[in-house]
Parts: sequence; C-alpha cells; structure tokens
Amino acid sequence: MLTEDHKRQRVEAAREFLQAYETDGEDFLDSIVTGDETWVHYTTPETKQQSRQWKHPESPKPRKFRQTLSVGKIMASVFWDRNGLLLCEFMPAGTTINADRYCVTLKNLRRAIQNRRRGMLTKRVRFHQDNARPHIARITTDLINKFGWDTVTHQPYSPDIAPSDYHLFPELKKHLGGTHFRTGGELKEEVLSYLRGAAGEFYDSGIKKMVHRMQKCIDLNGDYIEK
Repeated sequence: MLTEDHKRQRVEAAREFLQAYETDGEDFLDSIVTGDETWVHYTTPETKQQSRQWKHPESPKPRKFRQTLSVGKIMASVFWDRNGLLLCEFMPAGTTINADRYCVTLKNLRRAIQNRRRGMLTKRVRFHQDNARPHIARITTDLINKFGWDTVTHQPYSPDIAPSDYHLFPELKKHLGGTHFRTGGELKEEVLSYLRGAAGEFYDSGIKKMVHRMQKCIDLNGDYIEK
C-alpha cells in the first residue's frame, strides 16, 4: 500500500524523468543504463498462458496440479541499456549481495560499458537502479560519483516503473517456464543464452516504456501502475 507521501515522491520522480526526456529526447534514453538482481530457479512453473490447452467442449476438464519453485536457485545480476545486454553475473552459492560485492559488480559493469559501448563513458551515463540497501549504501554512491555517472531518481516501492521488473525479468521467467535444469551450469547457460540472444528491439522497447509509465504514474497521481 502506497502512502500519500510515497505517491507524491513517485510523481516528483516521474516529472523529473519526463523533463529530462523533453530536454534531451532520444539522447536521454540512449544514456540510460539499468539493472537489478533476480532469482532464477532450477525449476520454474509454466505461466497460465503457457499451460493453456485446446480441448473439445465435451472433453473432461484437465487436472492441474499446484506447482512450487524448486529449492535450487541462483541470483543473477543483470544490467542492460536500449541496445542490449551489458553484464550478467551470478552470485556464488551461499553468498549474498552486500555493498562491497555490489561495488565489484559496478566496476565490472563500467568495464563492460567501456568495451561494448564505445564513447558512452565519455559522453554520459545515467544510471538507474532501485533502492535496495547495497544500491544506496555510502560506499556505492561514492563509487558511482567517482565514475561520474548521473543517477535516474527511483522511489521506494516502485517496481512498476523499473524496466527490469516490468519488462526484462517477466520475459526471462516466461522463457524459463516449464523447464527443469539439473545443474546450476545448465541454468546459467540458458539465462545467458536468452539474454544475449534477445533482439535489440526487445531491449529498446523496455527503455522506451519508461516514458509511458512515468506519464501514467503522473496521470494516476502516483498510484501503482497495474499494466
């Protein structure tokens, strides 16, 4: 449940985003680098759409069994821009993301941008992330400032305006749906294959949707965007 203060902050952030877009246009979207973490499971159930079946009107109703996620899972850190994947890292088993580990990932991200997006570091990077603790720790913000990156304001409790949450991760989970992986290596390979193989238009549309969603956030007076 969003409080009135949360809604106000969301509207302010959306207006700030749209003002920058109005000023710089496509150059603004070109400069955005976004990313987040997500769990990927050894077994991911099919979505409702994937499990639909064609049947005759007189056929018995198909039996459906409740599925649960496999206990085996790996955390993936994924960063991307409108042109495609920049970096995907997997956390070693038994470890968690803290500020120190996240800073190592950001250094790897900077190296990936340097190698894959020639000139982007010297031109401008606008970095978008959510408000998880490792992301906003002092050591993290100091490193981002050292890089000279600008940040795109993102308010708490707002996955509906975070591109990884509303665009990339749902499609990744849909792709993995109904598949069982025997090893972590198989799972990692499939995740990387999907992310690297996705068309540029897929990533581009995810960034473009930010404009529409920010405007919708304003139109809804900060309420949560369902679709």
